[in-house]
Amino acid sequence: MSDTDSKSLGLNAGPSEFGRPDHPGDLTPFLRRLLTGGTLSEEAARSAFEAIMTGAAHQAEIGSLLSLLATREPTVEELVGAASVMREKVERLETGVEADQLLDTAGTGGAPKTFNVSTAAAIVAAAAGVKVAKHGNRSRTGRGSAEVLEKLGVDVDAGREAQLRCLDAAGVAFCFAIHHHPAAKHAMPARKALGFPTIFNLLGPLTNPAGAGRQITGVYDDRFVRLVADAHAELGTVRALVFNSGDGLDECSIGAPTHVADVKSGEVVEYEIDPVALGMRSATVEELQVRDLDHAAKLVRDLLENREKGPALDMTLLNAAAAIVAADVATSFEEGIGRARETIESGASAATLSALIAASHG
Repeated sequence: MSDTDSKSLGLNAGPSEFGRPDHPGDLTPFLRRLLTGGTLSEEAARSAFEAIMTGAAHQAEIGSLLSLLATREPTVEELVGAASVMREKVERLETGVEADQLLDTAGTGGAPKTFNVSTAAAIVAAAAGVKVAKHGNRSRTGRGSAEVLEKLGVDVDAGREAQLRCLDAAGVAFCFAIHHHPAAKHAMPARKALGFPTIFNLLGPLTNPAGAGRQITGVYDDRFVRLVADAHAELGTVRALVFNSGDGLDECSIGAPTHVADVKSGEVVEYEIDPVALGMRSATVEELQVRDLDHAAKLVRDLLENREKGPALDMTLLNAAAAIVAADVATSFEEGIGRARETIESGASAATLSALIAASHG
């Protein structure tokens, strides 16, 4: 990046004794800006993440950039700029379904781990008539959406043709992030070397491979609720519910009120969901946790096949309701909970899981 380019992006050149020849993918101008307490414009963020996601940037610089951004909340401009680059480089799933008819249930991760709530909720929502392009990945815990769906019998590595079959036959498809975001591999060594969430955790839910225009997005810290909602609004999301619970979950919780930022047609409204007022049975985070992958998969199957009657059921109903509301299939959480309960008790959720498994294998 030349001095002229740096100035046009509002970046400080830095003391001359630390100068060095320009080279492709140089993140130094952006790092200098962040080191002095500045933020990146949307254009500068786009330039930085273009360098990262084309493999031009050095791993040390990538780690430095991610670390500096993690010292504070990213700005909406930084998040939108980075997400725009990821969206441009995604290996898209062309579904033939209008974006405003597709919903994703991807969250950020990074919160205390319970069972696979968003995965169960995605299948229940699909059984209720919502078209779901579930974006997900493996987890450091070994119990992410990819691992659990695989344990249940879904071919998570299925190609686009199989994903389209799943969407058609089951109303839900799993979009494995590692297959749809090949450009993100350039940041993976730096991300793995860091022991904390980075801006990439916030970017995942903003970059659905099928271009889903509707979303429920759990975030790992309450301070990101409005930020991610504003980014959804800037990026043109039709409807999104972004939330974090009072007991620290990146889900709608049955154990504490949940802070929600509701994005609709570019406007953001914030409110709180009281699980007790919605008839949910309260439970602690510990009561919603699983021992291992086998336990996680069994719990999800038992939920969908109407055998699980404990607190995990209420947790699934509440989060499925959020998805159903975000899809505008229900107008309230009360109605959404009723629809979700009906799909489980009628056997529709179990049938949706079976259809997903079968279609993923062709």
